[in-house]
Amino acid sequence: MKYAVARFFATGFYSGLIPGAPGTYGTIVAVPLVYLAAFLPLPGRVAITLAIIVGGVWCTEVVLRKTGEKDPGYVVIDEIAGLFLAMIFFEVTPLRLLIAFVAFRVFDILKPPPVHQLDQLGGSWGVMLDDLGAGLYAALVLGAAIFLVARYMPAYAF
Repeated sequence: MKYAVARFFATGFYSGLIPGAPGTYGTIVAVPLVYLAAFLPLPGRVAITLAIIVGGVWCTEVVLRKTGEKDPGYVVIDEIAGLFLAMIFFEVTPLRLLIAFVAFRVFDILKPPPVHQLDQLGGSWGVMLDDLGAGLYAALVLGAAIFLVARYMPAYAF
């Protein structure tokens, strides 16, 4: 029973089991969840993000122990946590969420330093931390885009 529950959440409600691009599918699952969390004040968004991170580490650990795998692609709770982290301090609009989504996926796939090093840690924290690093990079890109557009093209501020 514990494994079934952990697998359900670790796979992003089974979205990680869809063949092709499980990380992208897991990130897509995060989109409506980020929208729902946007109605909460910042402390609520922080609490939900922390719950996803801590719960995600636990779920991932259960799956890793049961399967013996090191970083299975179908575990996508880390992608959900990464997008939540990317959007945590920003008002959610469709364009902002799109920018964060694309930036997050790019950083998650390319794994620039130190994201790559975090990915090499192994274990459930290693699975989670590289996506949190990608989420932080995505937040920086989004913040820079918001600032630059507001500063130099205020009529197009988003």
